[in-house]
Amino acid sequence: MARIATVLGALGTAVRRDAKSIGSFSSNNFFIVGAAFLFLGDAGAFVSLNAVVAVILFFPLSTDPLRKIPAIRLALWPLTKQERRLLRIISPWLNPITWLIAALAVWKGVTISLWATIAGLFVIAFVMPSLPSGSQRGIWRMMPRFPGPLNQLVRKDLRQILSSLDFYCALSWSAVAAIMRATGKLPSDARVPLSIVIVLALSTIALNLFGLDGDAGMTRYRLLPVRGWHILVAKDAAFLLIAALLTVGLSPLAGMSAALTALAIGHYDSVTLRHHETRWRFRTSESFGRSIFQVIALIVAGAGAGNGAPYYFVGAVALYAASTWWFGRALDH
Repeated sequence: MARIATVLGALGTAVRRDAKSIGSFSSNNFFIVGAAFLFLGDAGAFVSLNAVVAVILFFPLSTDPLRKIPAIRLALWPLTKQERRLLRIISPWLNPITWLIAALAVWKGVTISLWATIAGLFVIAFVMPSLPSGSQRGIWRMMPRFPGPLNQLVRKDLRQILSSLDFYCALSWSAVAAIMRATGKLPSDARVPLSIVIVLALSTIALNLFGLDGDAGMTRYRLLPVRGWHILVAKDAAFLLIAALLTVGLSPLAGMSAALTALAIGHYDSVTLRHHETRWRFRTSESFGRSIFQVIALIVAGAGAGNGAPYYFVGAVALYAASTWWFGRALDH
């Protein structure tokens, strides 16, 4: 039993560290805007924005704690079959979502159908990573090809965006908007605000474009025969492509204006305040003041362009071009 206790203790520490990293999204733009709505007395906006964040966080929090131990290492540990069976039974209770599911089961305020839905999603998130993936391992390699010498850089940056929770938050808003529009329940005057909300969900990525590259990635950039602005353009192209696809059914002009503005302002933090990020987490910002400035600027640009003032879009393009040139030079140095 002492060996089981030792393993569970180590697993508990790993789970707490993982939960702490997953929950460290307080410097994400989406959370900051939600907190601002709460401060202004609009609790409904705060709940609606953070409800989506909670749903997105539910899945990485529902993973199997035993997966934190490499399978080869676990197989080498001197544990009997009975101890391994006991470890398999106890380890799920290290997951906080397991306790949440158990609490909901005895809470009379939750219907059986709602509990079954939540429990089913938990089981899917718990079991799915352990299933053999077979040929699906290459799904992240299945990216479209782009013309020009920056093809592989753009594809790599697309994979990085798809491995951040910010993208799935934006995708959720885009999917809800698409369903509402298909059913005729989306007012026409809601398209611009929703486009801005989608870009807002992605905007923290623009504040740390190099967060997933790491030191090794920055070394590879130095060895590539490309200019600094080429690297920024490759990253920005992936960001703009995602923003365009998610807002194409709403207000593309508002979405592109907001996205270009977010990138133009985000270049400063990305180049001068770069910090490491983790995959399958929400992106974070190093500067609260710059986050607020970026949010306000992208809202102004998106709302202006989406409400019949195309010069906002022209201004966003000009600001983006100047920012790319300036901070591209900074990357060269």
